[in-house]
Amino acid sequence: MTKHLIKSQQFTKEHLFNLFNRADELRISPSDSLNGKVLTTLFYEPSTRTRLSFESAMLKMGGQIMGTENAREFSSASKGESLADTIRVIATYSDAIVMRHNKEGSVEKASEVSDVPIINGGDGKGQHPTQALLDTYTIYREIGKLDNIKIAMVGDLASGRTVRSLCYLLGKFSGVKIVFVSPVNLKISQEIKDYLEKHNIEFSEEDDLEKVLPAVDVVYMTRIQKERISQEDYEEAKGKFVINDANLEFISKGAIIMHPLPHVEEIDISIDKEQNDSRVAYFRQAENGLYIRMALLEELLLAN
Repeated sequence: MTKHLIKSQQFTKEHLFNLFNRADELRISPSDSLNGKVLTTLFYEPSTRTRLSFESAMLKMGGQIMGTENAREFSSASKGESLADTIRVIATYSDAIVMRHNKEGSVEKASEVSDVPIINGGDGKGQHPTQALLDTYTIYREIGKLDNIKIAMVGDLASGRTVRSLCYLLGKFSGVKIVFVSPVNLKISQEIKDYLEKHNIEFSEEDDLEKVLPAVDVVYMTRIQKERISQEDYEEAKGKFVINDANLEFISKGAIIMHPLPHVEEIDISIDKEQNDSRVAYFRQAENGLYIRMALLEELLLAN
C-alpha cells in the first residue's frame, strides 16, 4: 500500500489476509505499539461507527486522538480556510489523519498536500475503503471464505459508497456472484458493472427481494441515502426493500445479514431476533471494524 489509503483498489488479496490475521491477533491480545502517536479524526459529515471505532482503535493501541465530528462548523473551514491549508496545518500536529468529507474526491486532494498518512473515512458518493475492509473481514470470519460466495446488495446502490467499495474488493476474488437489488431509480452505476465484467465477476439485477433471499450467502442491506438524493427519488425508493421477521425466514440458516449501519426502515426485525438469530451479523460487523482498524493504523503509522 502507498502512504495513504484512499480507495479499495489499493488492497491486494495478500494484503487483505495479512490485515485479517493481524486483526485476529489484536482481538485476543491488544498491543501498545502506537504509544506516542497521535491520530486526528477530521469529519465534515456525521459519523458514529467510523469515527468512534478509529478513536477507540487508536486508544487501545496506546496512541492518542484529537479532532472534530463537525469540521464544517467547528473548524476554520467555517471561516473560509481551504481544505489544503487545513490539512497542511493538522499534519504538523499529528501522525495520521482519518478524514470524512461530503464532496467526492476531497480526501484524495487532501492526501496530495499531507506529510502524514490520510485515511479515507468516506467521501461523498465516492468510496469508504475501511468499511469495505471490515466488510470483507466480516464475510471471511462468518462464512469462512471470500471465493465462491453469492451476495445480494440491496438498497440505494447509486449513492451508497459502501457498496461501491465492497464491489472493488470482491472483484479480487474468484467465483463471486453478486445480485443487485434496488429501486429502479437507484441502480448500481455502469462504472461498477464495467469493473466487475473486467474482473470476471458474475452479476445480475433483480427487483424481487424475496426471490433472492434463499439463494445467497450474504444479504448486504443499505439504507436509502436521503441526504444525497432528491426528495422525489427518496419518496419513490423508501420502504421498497425491507428485511422483517416474515421474510427473514427465507434466508438460509448458514447465511448472514450485513449492514454498514445506521439502519432505518430497510430493516424491521424484532429486538429478540436481532439479539438471538445468528444470521443477524451487522452488530458483529461493526465490532469487527474496531480490530481491523487497529491493524490498519498499526501498519500505516509504523511504516511511515
